[in-house]
Amino acid sequence: MACFVVSVAGALAVGAAKYIVKHHENKVSKETTDFTKIEDKKYKFGSETKWSKKLGILELSLLGGSFLLAGEHVLHGEVVPYFPFLTAASEAESASEMLHEMGTIGVTMMLAITAAWAVGIFLFDLFKYRKHKKAMLEEKK
Repeated sequence: MACFVVSVAGALAVGAAKYIVKHHENKVSKETTDFTKIEDKKYKFGSETKWSKKLGILELSLLGGSFLLAGEHVLHGEVVPYFPFLTAASEAESASEMLHEMGTIGVTMMLAITAAWAVGIFLFDLFKYRKHKKAMLEEKK
């Protein structure tokens, strides 16, 4: 009924976190001087891609999934273009069922999307780290 609302709320929270992280990344990049060389720094796992970009991927995943699910709810007549917008919100009994669905199915879907994102980001960083490590070993030979 309204389980997509949970993903939208999660996407809004991730968007706010992305904005804060991006602001911090810009602040840190301005503080670094031109005298530091990239070769002198050690490569750290997961440092190739900025966290703001990683959070942007999660934000788009949550918004995309909720957009598709909202479209499905519109096709089934559960979301309407007039107040109260959600047909289940018009009656008290239906509203409690809707809140239960949001708390169970909506939260589970959001956690599944977030877990898939975390695994994907970990694998991406792992492959980049291995590639960098292999290049460094070949460079030393």
